[in-house]
Amino acid sequence: MGYGDVGAYGSKLIPTPNIDLLAKEGLRFKKGYSPSATCSPSRFSLLTGIHAFRKNINILGPSAPLSIPTTILTLPKLFKKAEYSTAIIGKWHLGLGDGEIDWNVAVKPGPLEIGFDYAFILPSTNDRVPTVYLENHHVINLDSSDPLYVSGRNTFPKAKGSTIYPDGKKDRGAMNYYQSSHGHSSSVINGIGRIGYMQGGHSAIWDDESMADVLVDQAKKFIKENKDIPFFMFFSSQDIHVPRTPHPRFHGKSSLGYRGDAMVQLDWSVGQIMDSLQEHGISDNTIIIFSSDNGPVYDDGYDDGTTVKKFTSEIDRGHDASGIYSGGKYQIYEGGTRVPFIVRWPNKIKPGVSNALVNQIDLIASIASLLEIKLAEEDAPDSRNTLSAFLGHDSVGLPFTITQAGGLSIRDEKWKYIRESKGKNGKIRNKLALYNLIDDPKEKDNLATDYPAQVKRMESMLKELINSNGVRNFA
Repeated sequence: MGYGDVGAYGSKLIPTPNIDLLAKEGLRFKKGYSPSATCSPSRFSLLTGIHAFRKNINILGPSAPLSIPTTILTLPKLFKKAEYSTAIIGKWHLGLGDGEIDWNVAVKPGPLEIGFDYAFILPSTNDRVPTVYLENHHVINLDSSDPLYVSGRNTFPKAKGSTIYPDGKKDRGAMNYYQSSHGHSSSVINGIGRIGYMQGGHSAIWDDESMADVLVDQAKKFIKENKDIPFFMFFSSQDIHVPRTPHPRFHGKSSLGYRGDAMVQLDWSVGQIMDSLQEHGISDNTIIIFSSDNGPVYDDGYDDGTTVKKFTSEIDRGHDASGIYSGGKYQIYEGGTRVPFIVRWPNKIKPGVSNALVNQIDLIASIASLLEIKLAEEDAPDSRNTLSAFLGHDSVGLPFTITQAGGLSIRDEKWKYIRESKGKNGKIRNKLALYNLIDDPKEKDNLATDYPAQVKRMESMLKELINSNGVRNFA
């Protein structure tokens, strides 16, 4: 989800009345960041308070082991210290198990081992196998006579008798929901090609179009069961991640096809959760934090009508999901990490718009302060206490923040420095750059050669931060 995908942030073609209401009743941040321009690193940093680059966390594959050490402090563990009930509902994509996973028995370690009391998750993402829901440690509705196997290759020597799904590389006609444009043509489930192969587990397969309804129902159930006690719920929506499959009742609710309609569906989910809090009388004393784990992407593996190469693209129709900013998902530019960021708490936060610089990685230290829990030096070392900014008492926020996308950048109030980085093929991924974000928020004018002293200062600072034991202890 991009900065420009929400009405309160400037969207004209996607109706988001529920998110807009959050913004009206809460604090809308204009300089709110995700730690990374891709999902797994951002989620890792959000939950651990550790920059993902320190642990070499990038986008995880379908069979990746749990990326978060079970021995460290996490956001849910922090809430457990204050005797909160904790749950995650939705997309996980942080790895499971500690090696090769047997999906037909208890799948662990996972969310429960890093502090959640309850988990109802997509094991990876909705474009990856396995296309099943995992409740706590077990695949839901799995039939033992049709065992489930997952692999990077279409070879399952142990899976005799299990359901076999079409291979999109050999049978493109099986992808009859819509075609894969690139990279999503392994096992075809529900007419949609996925990343990775699976065999078996037919009775456990999710229905893509009803996924939002299923997740919202789980959220409502958790709220109802925990309405009389403190709770923390991480509602991790699959919208608007590919494959975009909004329920038919949302078709045509925007003028932007599947992507716009999926955004409308996400807004509906937000409204349902807000209504549930109101129904149980706990809305005014519940903190809602709404944000995205990275900026927007159009053509991300499927021919669903939103690719920028086609006349049906959103940009051609007058909608730019990044707003005024350059870039999007996977990119180090502002559009990749500057995202909608809203905090609502009627009992404590005065509604308004904040220009404070904030980052999701700082939620652990900030919430620890709110809960009056002292963090040890090794706990969430890259997380800084910016509670005053989140509550609307500080209009400045962070003195600087780091973001990650195939390399690193650092920004302060005025300057943004992008360190040169190269991909595995040796080609430059991010060109060295320096931007004045006050005068040039679109990052059009690279001033690196004009201000060599500024480049040197920020490179030295970034290098010191990388080599430090944590941003919080940086002098």
